[in-house]
Amino acid sequence: MTETTTLADLAEALRRHGDAGRIAVAIAGSPGSGKSTFAEALRDRVSRASPGLAEILPMDGYHYDDMVLNARGHRPRKGAPHTFDVDGLTATLDRLLADDGRDVAVPVFDRSIEIARAGARIIGPGARIILVEGNYLLLDAPGWTELRRRFALTVMLNVPEAVLERRLTERWRGYGLTGEALTAKMEGNDLPNMRLVLRDSVPADFRVANDG
Repeated sequence: MTETTTLADLAEALRRHGDAGRIAVAIAGSPGSGKSTFAEALRDRVSRASPGLAEILPMDGYHYDDMVLNARGHRPRKGAPHTFDVDGLTATLDRLLADDGRDVAVPVFDRSIEIARAGARIIGPGARIILVEGNYLLLDAPGWTELRRRFALTVMLNVPEAVLERRLTERWRGYGLTGEALTAKMEGNDLPNMRLVLRDSVPADFRVANDG
């Protein structure tokens, strides 16, 4: 059964994990649900008394490069589940959960240039809580189902569809999209992805309202 919680209560629960073995926590939600901002706020709260206790592994770092997407004819759907290297994300998560005392370099997606930067973040051995954030972490589909077994705890950000659509529209306007280009981006990709997450994600352990 999914339990409703808050950022503060979730942070407190994770802080109590303390010096136990390393765990991974899924922070899932539709496009526009504020996953990155929420994960950063959660990391900062958890690590307030113990710097570095929590670190973030962003799913967006595992976008296939545009060269791959163009070759496959998938570039217009960039951001859909099949445009991510879920096996690469799983392998990185397995390295982190091995907890062998070594640094692990992870990629980070640079939205300003639509490219993932390899090795852009280092997760050190002191991190006990790995916050994995992304749209499809709870998706009931091949590849994503196998990934889900790595999570000790799962969280879904709960945001009404109307708020999600408004946020996504504002995001792309901020990048200069207007008119037909904006409509094509929303109707052809972002809104279908949003509805897929809402429809086909399995229930999370916790649900957090993130529509403020």
